[in-house]
Amino acid sequence: MRYSGICLDLSGCGWGGFAEYLCAPEDALALKPTDISYEQAASIPQAGLLALQGLVDKGHVCRGQKVLINGAGGGAGTFAIQIGKSYGAEVTAVDSTGKLEMMRSLGADHIIDYTQENYTKNGKSYDLIIDFSAYHSFFDYHRALKAKGIFIMVGGSSGLANKCLFLGSFISMTSSKKIGLLLHKPNKGVAKMIELIEGGKVKAVIDRSYPLSKTADAFRYFAKGNVQGKLIIRNVGDYEGK
Repeated sequence: MRYSGICLDLSGCGWGGFAEYLCAPEDALALKPTDISYEQAASIPQAGLLALQGLVDKGHVCRGQKVLINGAGGGAGTFAIQIGKSYGAEVTAVDSTGKLEMMRSLGADHIIDYTQENYTKNGKSYDLIIDFSAYHSFFDYHRALKAKGIFIMVGGSSGLANKCLFLGSFISMTSSKKIGLLLHKPNKGVAKMIELIEGGKVKAVIDRSYPLSKTADAFRYFAKGNVQGKLIIRNVGDYEGK
């Protein structure tokens, strides 16, 4: 495989804004496979690695498990569906009505429209739950887990995050079920993501891309809650579209 350009995640350097140029430490950079576009590469470091770290590092996903992904139609969620399937899991994807067919096209075995059904109260249980938009009660998630099941919160309310961090530790020590919070580790797993992408097992799902001058429009669209996969902000230059 030939490489060119860079793919980077600067979240470990402190969150910032949008700019045409930046300075970054060497260990925040990685080579980009030439077979994917810059737009596709830009979606990997944060969204792709959140999904990978949640499912593999924290969730220990394996073949035959029943895995549920809430917020599966978003940037990290679309990666999570594909990663779960690549490891042989039976994947249930949860999101809003307009994203259901897209999630099915990515390989989800089952889909749930959260506007019509509460997955924590439908009587089903799972070996692993990854929630990118957690808003149910702590005990609802506990009930939806099988014995020895794992719940991992990636995104959601700060109140629930605190419960997962502190009460989750107590539950994990006193029962067979594990409840925890994923803390993103910048650039951890880049090589594995590239391997999955090069093997055709994972692809970036990009809803729209915007030039830097239209960043405000991108945020307005994002705020509507209808984004399928990732939104990309790009610089307009010689690399555009490559």
